[in-house]
Amino acid sequence: MKFILYRRYLGPDYTIGILSVDNQYLCDTIEDKVRDLNHDGDLLDDDEKKVYGETAIPFGLYQVELSMSPKFKRLLPLVLDVKHFTGIRIHRGNTAKDSHGCILPGENKVKGMVINSAKYERKIVSMISKAIKRGEEISIQVK
Repeated sequence: MKFILYRRYLGPDYTIGILSVDNQYLCDTIEDKVRDLNHDGDLLDDDEKKVYGETAIPFGLYQVELSMSPKFKRLLPLVLDVKHFTGIRIHRGNTAKDSHGCILPGENKVKGMVINSAKYERKIVSMISKAIKRGEEISIQVK
């Protein structure tokens, strides 16, 4: 199963994207500000700097697994091996302030936020659980 996160609005305080799975639209997303300005997957080159809790993960391809989140106390997708980040999840939330580097799914019907996020979190967890049972690898491409 391959998720693709296409970032379509890179704003000064937040990022809005479109999340698809196996080439089918799933939902919108909100993340922190993109600081990987040259889109090369490395945050600390040129004039780029990570700001803790206010930076979207770098562009790139990542493996995803389901695991229990110590913070949220529920099974959530974990984005693996993100350079300069730990604990990056796909989880519910409404604004970039809820993100701390994570990807928040939902519907971007209100400027600067997503709504109905819990519904999409549950759907993504269910989809990944079924894909794991089928023996599929799970990945997310951020572009």
